[in-house]
Amino acid sequence: IGVRTDESGPSADAAGPGSSLAAQMAVDDFGGRFKGRKIEIVHADTQNKPDVASNIARRWFDNEGVSAIVDLPVTPVAYAVMELARAKSKSVLVTASATSDITAKFCSPTLTHWADDTHALAAGTARALIDQPGGKQWYFIAVDIAFGAALQRDATEVIEKAGGKVVGSTRHPVNAGDFSSLILQAQNSKAPMIGLASVGADLVNIVKQAREFNVGPEHGQNLVGLLIYINDIHALGPKVAQGLIVTSGFYWDQSEASRAFAKRFFGQRGAMPSKNQAEIYTAVSHYLRAMAKAGTDEPVAVNKAMRDMPLDYFGKPAHVRADGRVVYNLMVY
Repeated sequence: IGVRTDESGPSADAAGPGSSLAAQMAVDDFGGRFKGRKIEIVHADTQNKPDVASNIARRWFDNEGVSAIVDLPVTPVAYAVMELARAKSKSVLVTASATSDITAKFCSPTLTHWADDTHALAAGTARALIDQPGGKQWYFIAVDIAFGAALQRDATEVIEKAGGKVVGSTRHPVNAGDFSSLILQAQNSKAPMIGLASVGADLVNIVKQAREFNVGPEHGQNLVGLLIYINDIHALGPKVAQGLIVTSGFYWDQSEASRAFAKRFFGQRGAMPSKNQAEIYTAVSHYLRAMAKAGTDEPVAVNKAMRDMPLDYFGKPAHVRADGRVVYNLMVY
């Protein structure tokens, strides 16, 4: 099983070495072997470049016996590996890339999508805030990749259906560094809700710099992070993070099952698991159980078993839909 992850870029804390650890924990819990063969976890840094991710995935599939790839932060990287896996009929478990188009437009018999997707994230957050004071007027700061566009699109649909309005938006490249001009435009819009359709280090820097410009609920504008990891909250600190609205399918302290997993993870990593890392553990565990049920690692058979079998998501009911979308309840914090 190959972990294609961000080991050195903006998603390294929420993915990176912690992703490989979560996958290894799932293998260890399964027993480490299948039909006498050792189950091995391999990993590589995507460098957030689709060509790099695709080339390594091709080598894994063609020459190194990799049956499945998991994680895949950043939508262009996920798309590149998904297309290769479709052509070669290999299993892909997407736990990081969040765009809803993964199953809405690009579903395949060997693909499962585990991440909280853009539709669920946007709908959960926007619906929770739309009836709050100022909840019907929004401004967006979005990362200029397919993920950011999808997140803003899905949120806008919910806002407008509820009678709200998006008064403006700005885009930034990955690893932009300086967000002051974007923040000033959002501040000048006077929109009570500033939706942040960004992720990782970029999102952390936007929030920090926005606080420096006195953007916050005490000044009449709320920062709404549409995809925030627990690692981001740690990076911000409680003072800066105050007032952020977060939607997530996993939080390490949500249940007895999540706390037990988090304690084991922390013992080896020294940090609590992100929802991506938790989803990797769940996805790889379910994949291995499906492999045992199917009696083979042949991708179509395993993925059929994954769709047929019940799924426990840290004590919450879940299931894999026919198109590969993994369905479970999300929470707003």
